Amino acid sequence: MEAYTNNYIDLALFKEMLEIDSTSGKEREFALFLASRLLQADCCGIQEASKCDVKQYEVGDGTLNLLFSWGKPRLYFCTHLDTVPPYIAPRFEHDKIYGRGSCDAKAQILSMYTTCRILEQQGISDFALLLLSGEETGSFGAKAYDRDCEGGELIIVGEPTDNKMVKASKGTKSFSINIKGKASHSGYPEYGKSAINIFIEFINKLNNIEFPIDDIMGQTTFNIGKLHSDNAQNVLSPELECKIYFRTTKASEDFVEQVMNDLEDENISIINNGGDKAMSYHCFDNIEQCVVSFGSDTPRLNKFHKRSLCGAGSILLAHTENEHILVKDLDIAIKQYLYMAKNFLIGEK
Repeated sequence: MEAYTNNYIDLALFKEMLEIDSTSGKEREFALFLASRLLQADCCGIQEASKCDVKQYEVGDGTLNLLFSWGKPRLYFCTHLDTVPPYIAPRFEHDKIYGRGSCDAKAQILSMYTTCRILEQQGISDFALLLLSGEETGSFGAKAYDRDCEGGELIIVGEPTDNKMVKASKGTKSFSINIKGKASHSGYPEYGKSAINIFIEFINKLNNIEFPIDDIMGQTTFNIGKLHSDNAQNVLSPELECKIYFRTTKASEDFVEQVMNDLEDENISIINNGGDKAMSYHCFDNIEQCVVSFGSDTPRLNKFHKRSLCGAGSILLAHTENEHILVKDLDIAIKQYLYMAKNFLIGEK
């Protein structure tokens, strides 16, 4: 892959980006900052201002999507504007950059935009950078873009994948559970029915089910959240609510729905909230590949003929208080994005 000077990694710009709190719901200010700041001269070590076209799209919830385009785009780089709470201010330590969004996903914004500026300087055209709101809370920006805007030949989505190309990602399925019991004094449990005990039996059944193992994606897993039962300690629980969130594979998607349908009875009500399908992705040669279990905007971007997923940073650091990125990983990401773009746009190997 082509080498270039590290002068293109604009750490001052990265610091400005990280100093803005763009936790989900607050990303509009960050979008407006980027719409202005990224067009200025002396970004990414390039003295001339960019000649790209910038469009702003209202998502409908007060947030914005941004599209920076050079020519008539065939290839789109894409990542998201929002970060998970809480906001963590940036801190630079030698080759590490800490702070909320440092690897998920402001590192992707910086590395993708830098790639676009280098391509522009080298006279290459017909690509774009798409920045979407609301990825962390339901991919609302991606859904709005897919509804209102045109697609293209290839979209490369940036998420922290350790700079590996994702060949497959697990899907998701979410279910809301409501369990009805009957309250009674805990000294006389024979007069009631504990919703908590019913819940324990329900989870034991779920734990004992053998889900199909996918040859590529492996095991199906599930997590319980939003667990709530407001009974006093000396009263049998009359009601319990929770959500169950599955990470599915292509082998298990239909099986999971059937299992949850079969577990419903007179005490247990289950609502299917939907989710994303497990996906396979377009990969480029000469870049290491992997399989991931996390979600992204990619499944919602249906107007693109090919979809890829790749970016700097570790998903194990994203969303944590120790979130950070290595400068060398930004360097690798830019080189890889340049390789992908030139391979796709001009056939350069």
